[in-house]
Amino acid sequence: MAMGSDQVVEVLRAAGEPTRLRILALLASEELAVMELSRILDQSQPRVSRHLKLLSEAGLIERFPDGAWVFYRLSAHGGARPLLDGALDLIDPADPVTQRDAERLEAVRAERSAEAAAYFAQNAARWDEIRSLYVSEADVEAAILAAAGAGPFERLVDLGTGTGRMLTLLAPRARSVLGLDMSQQMLNIARRHASEEGLEGAELRHGDIFATRLPDGAADLVVVHQVLHYLSDPAAAVAEAARLVAPGGRLLIVDFAPHGLEFLREAHQHRRLGFSDDEIGRWFAAAGLEAPASAALPPTDAQGLTVKVWSAARQGEKQRTAA
Repeated sequence: MAMGSDQVVEVLRAAGEPTRLRILALLASEELAVMELSRILDQSQPRVSRHLKLLSEAGLIERFPDGAWVFYRLSAHGGARPLLDGALDLIDPADPVTQRDAERLEAVRAERSAEAAAYFAQNAARWDEIRSLYVSEADVEAAILAAAGAGPFERLVDLGTGTGRMLTLLAPRARSVLGLDMSQQMLNIARRHASEEGLEGAELRHGDIFATRLPDGAADLVVVHQVLHYLSDPAAAVAEAARLVAPGGRLLIVDFAPHGLEFLREAHQHRRLGFSDDEIGRWFAAAGLEAPASAALPPTDAQGLTVKVWSAARQGEKQRTAA
């Protein structure tokens, strides 16, 4: 999309300041909260917020509130994006300031990962109990089965499989099942559950939802169940999950609708407080999937959380192999 000369000058002015260029380089890696940027840049939150305001007004970044937090990410579209990408490509990774920012970003990531690992290790044995506090699991699972469809599926891939419940729920409709998770404690529990359910052929691997190392179109059903709200870059996780969906296959995401229960950030390591239909729809569209259908399951308690089930197919004829 072409821009007028005045717009180009505005973009260059916005990006042409050392701190703001550093912010743009950091947001090229992942979406970040104001407090995280302030820590990495070693600047006050008011000062960082002023820089973010200028970048947002120039259309270089997107701002989205999430409960009491505010996150920022690079604008995905618009005429300024090619100009921005070109500027970021010119930055030398060996530049001392760039290296220091990258090291501080890695420290923030490591702290997040350590907190999440400690939480999952502590709560793995009663994970299903914790989930049941939000909404009836029976109702959620009925909605998941309806959204997935009758199958049969050649291969089911469950990203962030946790205790393996999605594998045991959907395995009767799939010829092979694979669950990936970063937590060994969760995988151990998932293996036990799979064995108890007689799923001797279930494959459970230590794996990263952002880089699964699986081939394109690896599955005709990909599930991401109650995972996105923990992630630093949920959009990237959706893109990776969608990459695995074969033609005619389906991606199914289960998570929370937007809410305001801030205690979940500290007590349960939730990074995002739910997702809107518009946000999920944009991510599906960017990944080349059809517009998602959604189902909402409100809690019985007015203070609880609404669970959403989004599902969408990849166009193309479903491929089948001989049984």
